[in-house]
Amino acid sequence: MDLNELRKHIDQIDEELVALLNKRAEIVVQIGRLKSGSGTPIYAADREKAVLQKIRKANKGPLPDRTLLAIYRELMSGSFLLEKPLRIAYLGPEGSYSHLAAIGKFGSSVEYEPVVDIRGVFEEVTREHADFGLVPIENSVHGGVIDTLDALIEVDVQICAEINRAIHHNLLANCPLEAVERVYSKPEVFTQCQRWLNETGLSRKTEAVASTSRAAELARDEPRSAAIGSTLAADLYHLKVICANIEDNANNVTRFFVIGRQAAKPTGDDKSSVVFTTRDEPGALVSVLQAFQSVGVNMSFIQSRPSKKRNWEYYFFVDIKGHQADPAVQKAVEAARPHCLRLNVLGSYPRAQEVI
Repeated sequence: MDLNELRKHIDQIDEELVALLNKRAEIVVQIGRLKSGSGTPIYAADREKAVLQKIRKANKGPLPDRTLLAIYRELMSGSFLLEKPLRIAYLGPEGSYSHLAAIGKFGSSVEYEPVVDIRGVFEEVTREHADFGLVPIENSVHGGVIDTLDALIEVDVQICAEINRAIHHNLLANCPLEAVERVYSKPEVFTQCQRWLNETGLSRKTEAVASTSRAAELARDEPRSAAIGSTLAADLYHLKVICANIEDNANNVTRFFVIGRQAAKPTGDDKSSVVFTTRDEPGALVSVLQAFQSVGVNMSFIQSRPSKKRNWEYYFFVDIKGHQADPAVQKAVEAARPHCLRLNVLGSYPRAQEVI
């Protein structure tokens, strides 16, 4: 076939795809009615994982899994809109990396609410102003996010999903690189791009601001200013990407939690997050860790935070492999509990399999 014939063939396939997608959407509407009648949550992390696993298994190429998974995330986003529009609170302002991660997880067909601080995201969920919240929990370069850890101690929510998001920093401006007189961003971002800033001579021109979104706003309004931020910020604030991926560490990844009011169901490939504080006795922390080790429950994350109630008392956060409904996890938790003043499972959720 020549080019015109091939394009006609693609047009025909596109018509068939649209018809099938709308047929799928009609079934989604029926599912939405059933969920509404039974009080079943619109978003379920376990169902999301099952759908995406089937897509991976069904894919025979040549499209990579990543492409098909992105398409199906948008399909699921449209399904939320048909069933019941979801509202997602995230650490703002618009154009932040949390905003970018939220869109990567929930797509473009849900409502997004930027919140000024991490504690506010938790409060929007508990007040039922938002269906879910998205908060950063850990960065591969800088470690745990203190504000999120503290809020998990103090606010009653459930962790129901996790996201691994690649963090790429970009120089955004509406002037050439050689014309840049000021570079705005967060102090942490400057640290993550220090080598590139030194090589270009821009390290002497940096000015710290509260957020990458605020940096983009200033770069938009000041002709010879630039910002370091996300491609989403470039789109929202009408800036050009002058230099892409300027971070020193190409493997810079931030892990985010999706928090809600209901627990996720087991999928067979899950993680659980636990917080505990130990009794004031020799070997108490070791005894807790051994309780998990003795039944073969693997730990993938541990971080401590002061309790703020007593001097030298600490909370410990751990991520373990398995769901809180799994017998091994239940056995480990019960074995650890006598050595703790407090022990809570903060949530069980499907393990994130890819970096988005």
